[in-house]
Amino acid sequence: MLELNNYYIQEIENLTDLFTIIYTIVDDVYNDIIPISIRNRRNIKECKLSDSEIITISIVGELLTIDSEKAFFSLLSREYIKLFPKLGDRTRFNRTKRNLHAVIKEIREYISEYIQAYSNNIRIIDSMPIPVCEFGRAHFSKCFKGEASYGRCPSKKQTYFGFKFHALTTVDGFLTDYVITPANIDDRNTVWDLCDKYNSISIIGDKGYVNKRLTPELKGERDINLLFLKRGNSKDNYPKEIRQLIFKIRRRIETSFSQLTEQLNLNKVKSKSMLGFITRTSIKVLAHNI
Repeated sequence: MLELNNYYIQEIENLTDLFTIIYTIVDDVYNDIIPISIRNRRNIKECKLSDSEIITISIVGELLTIDSEKAFFSLLSREYIKLFPKLGDRTRFNRTKRNLHAVIKEIREYISEYIQAYSNNIRIIDSMPIPVCEFGRAHFSKCFKGEASYGRCPSKKQTYFGFKFHALTTVDGFLTDYVITPANIDDRNTVWDLCDKYNSISIIGDKGYVNKRLTPELKGERDINLLFLKRGNSKDNYPKEIRQLIFKIRRRIETSFSQLTEQLNLNKVKSKSMLGFITRTSIKVLAHNI
């Protein structure tokens, strides 16, 4: 059972402390929720690193904002070999990490559910672009062909080639749910997927979620209130106090997205395969919530 008080220390003095804390959290959750058939799978004793160690190393690598996996692996081999004496080679490490994508997803969702137990019934919804290459190179790029697409980022007034990251957060900024779609998918088309497990909550979005059918359908089928800042000339606009409150709450998801891009490099795709991209995105979200 995850108990946050068990993982508290007064100050993280160095990277060793960070490795220790995250490993303890990951390993406790791993042993609580991952089936024995996975934990004791064939050839597990031949692995140089445990599943929890691989996930921990991956999380810390994202938190350090080291964009190059090669550079991070070199740092581990040079400075932290005492922590991981059986580190092995980077290719095998990355292959095993990708194979653990389902385990990482289970751990992330477990921690997300734990966070939600202490949150109110308000969520914030938004999306952000994830380009997979420079726009000028998109036509020649072979990565993610048939998976990524061209899309428009209104805030930057730019067209890009890649994916779109759609997410729900709590008012405290924890990412509880997300989906990844090609860049050309409308934000409103992902709302039902993001709200799949929810009933009787309020979701605050921006003008991109305005839809005459979506709002009443969410209310009628799930008792979900979809609130958004209406256009300034709207005849049925909210009172000034409500508009200010919605704007203030929405700033929280903007902060979370800023952390994902500036600290965790979510908008810089280094993976060459869809599985690698999905795995690394899941690790970044897990790192953000931890």
